[in-house]
Parts: sequence; C-alpha cells; structure tokens
Amino acid sequence: MNRTILIVEDEPSIAELQKDYLEMNGYQTKIADNGEAGLELALSGKFELIVLDVMLPKLSGFEVCKRIRDELDIPILLVTARREDIDIIRGLGLGADDYITKPFKPAELVARVKAHFSRYDRLKGHRSSTNELEVRALRLDPDSRRAFIRDEEISLTNKEFDLLYFLAIHPNRVFSKDHLFERLWGADSLGDTQTVTVHIRRIREKIEEDSTNPLYIETVWGAGYRFHS
Repeated sequence: MNRTILIVEDEPSIAELQKDYLEMNGYQTKIADNGEAGLELALSGKFELIVLDVMLPKLSGFEVCKRIRDELDIPILLVTARREDIDIIRGLGLGADDYITKPFKPAELVARVKAHFSRYDRLKGHRSSTNELEVRALRLDPDSRRAFIRDEEISLTNKEFDLLYFLAIHPNRVFSKDHLFERLWGADSLGDTQTVTVHIRRIREKIEEDSTNPLYIETVWGAGYRFHS
C-alpha cells in the first residue's frame, strides 16, 4: 500500500506542485487549504506524514502542529517562507520533525519525505528489541515508547524520545551535535544541527527539575552533550 501524505497549503499552485511530485514518487496525497481543515484531516488518523505550511488561514501552522503532536506520533514537515531562526525554533519546539523554506526544489521535498519515512520505519522495526532503562528518577520504556520521571509519565515527541534514549544508553560519552544529527535524523536529512539544540532544550524542560542546571543531559562546551549516569 502506498504511503499517505497530507499537504496543508493555502496556495493552490504550491499545493498542486507538491502533490504532483509526491504522487510521481508513489505517495498518496490529499490537500487541505486551511488550518482548520488540515487539523481535522490530520486527526482522522488516515495519514502517515504531514507537510504543513506555517502561514495558513483560519488556524496557523504552528497551532496545527501543536495540536497534531498532542494526539499523534507521525512525522511533521513544516514549510515556511521565513528564514528567521525564531520561527524555525518555534516550529521544532512545538513538535515538528523538520522544516523546509520557500522557495524550494520539489526534489528536495521528496528527499525529505523519503528520509523521514525511512527513519520512522527503522525506529518501528527496533521497538520490540530493547528493554526498559532506569536512571535515578528517569525511566524509559522503548517497547511502549513511554517516559517517566519520578513515576509520573511525561509526554515526549518521537524524536525527543529517540534522542533521550540514545544518550541514556551511552552514558558519560560526549556526542557532538553533528554526530547526533546524523545518527538520529539520518545522513540523508537536509536539516541542520540547530534541530538538536532545540530538542535538547525541550527534553530538559520535561525531565529536569531545573532546566538551567541540568542533572541528566550536560552540555560539554565546544564538544557537545553528555548523559550523566
């Protein structure tokens, strides 16, 4: 069965271009031209990946992203006409997996989509092969992909869990942002290491009593990050 993709884009020419190229590569697509319609379709559970424009009528792409992520664990690719770091950081902080800025080549969009499907499939294939991990007050269950801090469950996005678990199973080892990005987002991903920084910050906000003085994920200045066991 072909993979299903929802395109949420209010500019018809861009939406149709995305649709044409994705369908040429074997994907099934549907277009929503505003945020409200996109959110309703996304939450139907019929789609495996969302290509989501940031600037939408009725409901912004940021709000749509947040509400999708509250309910679903599927890849979300943000499309933005802005290049400001604050917009990119905001989108990633709300749970988006990646971003692409307009104007972009259709082949770049297809490459991003393929990379995220490939990574998602790899993760699903490994979910049942690992065991629960407990470090002080933190407990991670990779089989169910659930995380607990002081026995209270916390909500992590797909990539937040992957990043935290990867660091936790390699305690006291320093990983550069480049290494983490390539390892967890894939060598064929077209994003950048700012993605890692944003995800580390979000994880700290969820697992640390004081995110400005982290006890689990330490920053090793000039080198990267280390999980303290």
